[in-house]
Amino acid sequence: MSLITRIVVLPVLVAVLIAPLTAAAQDRSQSRSMVASSQGVVASESVLASQVGARILEQGGNAIDAAIAVNAMMGLVAPMNDGIGGDLFAIVYEAKTGKLYGLNASGWAPKALTAEYLRGKGLTRMPQRGIDAATVPGAVKGWEALRTRFGKLSFAQILAPSIRYAEQGFPVGEVVSVYWKDSEDVLRADPATAKTFLPGGTLPKSGDVFRNPELAWTYRQIAAQGAQAFYTGNVAAKLLASSKAHGGTMTAADLSEYEPEWVTPLSTTYHGWTVYELPPNGQGIAALEMLNIMERFPLAKMGHNSVAALHHMIEAKKLAYADMQRYDGDPRFVKIPLAGLQSKSYAAQRAALIDARKATCTIPAGEPDGTDNGTTYLSVVDREGNMISFIQSNYSTVGFGAGLAVADAGFVWHNRGGGFSLDANSPNLIAGRKRPLHTIIPAFMEKDEIKIAFGIMGGWNQAQAHAQFVSNIVDFGMNIQGALDMPRFSKETFPGCDVNFESRISQAVRDSLAAMGHQIVMRGDFSSTRMGAGQAVMRNFTTRVNFGASDPRKDGSAIAELLSLPLTPVRR
Repeated sequence: MSLITRIVVLPVLVAVLIAPLTAAAQDRSQSRSMVASSQGVVASESVLASQVGARILEQGGNAIDAAIAVNAMMGLVAPMNDGIGGDLFAIVYEAKTGKLYGLNASGWAPKALTAEYLRGKGLTRMPQRGIDAATVPGAVKGWEALRTRFGKLSFAQILAPSIRYAEQGFPVGEVVSVYWKDSEDVLRADPATAKTFLPGGTLPKSGDVFRNPELAWTYRQIAAQGAQAFYTGNVAAKLLASSKAHGGTMTAADLSEYEPEWVTPLSTTYHGWTVYELPPNGQGIAALEMLNIMERFPLAKMGHNSVAALHHMIEAKKLAYADMQRYDGDPRFVKIPLAGLQSKSYAAQRAALIDARKATCTIPAGEPDGTDNGTTYLSVVDREGNMISFIQSNYSTVGFGAGLAVADAGFVWHNRGGGFSLDANSPNLIAGRKRPLHTIIPAFMEKDEIKIAFGIMGGWNQAQAHAQFVSNIVDFGMNIQGALDMPRFSKETFPGCDVNFESRISQAVRDSLAAMGHQIVMRGDFSSTRMGAGQAVMRNFTTRVNFGASDPRKDGSAIAELLSLPLTPVRR
């Protein structure tokens, strides 16, 4: 071989050898890489909110401080989804003790908001809008409980970024602008609501700068006085005035006597991983039962999003949700067979009802032993390894919760009371000082030195989305970003064979499932409305490296805390 030939051929051979490696590295199905850092990581559905959380970490705060700061920002930048007029739940992993703690900061119905009261107004079903759909907001008491027990910074420090952005303004995001537009008629129906969220009578559009000085005022009250401002102070006065103006039943005692509850997370195992959810009144028990049923089948061998895997997961969802609807509620008012619903033996009984050849459209609740859409999810891990899985909600995204702003306070009432029932046989029959069945659930999973705080929002989608996320990681070996990205199904209803599919699930798979009796409703490639959207952070406690992931179905991002960097050039 001549010198010239060698010169020509060698680069070609190198290119041929490298090309497959390069293609394999770049030809992947997830939307982006995980964020990896030896410092803290914040994941939320707003880049701006995640940046604020990262800055709180840089200023000496921990994961809990950052989570509260992010939530406050989300109440500003996505006011239809969440805010201090709503409730929250959280799971906290404390690094120094290695213990998990659960917080239920869901509010109760006013004492006078009873089934008799509503039936006396001629209602036969729970209202989904208006003041009678509002329960006591638990979020601010939840903030205080978290900060008091685990936080390092003051409320003044934590809320400072949100106060500044509320006063100076921020550009409205693309996804948020769509929700805003969908709610326009509801916002215009109430003068106080229109004043706050349709400034100058104009609907904020993507890229428009929106300011909320009323919310800045409210946050300043909390910064100065803590939760007392919201439940007995100046903000409480505005809440009570708003309730009275709309004919509501809320009293000063309903607000001042409310307290959140520290709870012990429930758990199950799934192929060697331990998965944690909070106990009722949330739907987390359905995620655990669904995973127990799924574990009875070889999903990994069936293949990801194959006909067999999807069929068995959808049927598992129906079984678990039938039980949730039958038994779940406020455990202070109803007896819930938690041990039975969590048990592997009960899951085996329920799994035996699945017909591998066809969909079942009517699935009754079982009898376990002991029988008697607007949300934000965020997660944070700090450099010490403290982690928080945090979810907070106004309930209905379209309509801004109850559709009523608290006049001159910058936030809306949630409509979580819509989760109650007027059916006398329901475990969720409304009663004074009772908490409704909640859709919002944080989650946590661990195996050996790997711990993951995760959640996926979206109404009744959440438990089934949690189960799919866990399966993506455990059965199919995905990382947390890939597990969020993958196309999902979501069955919003409890009975029936209807099920939502993202269009990225192949036509051949959809046709085979339809032939089995599944009534498929097609959605877009990335459907945040039907499939929800999630965030996740992960820590490897051996390497002390943190990871973050953010769902492409929303506008958010995982952002890492920066090391303290010199502001002047380093001399050589």
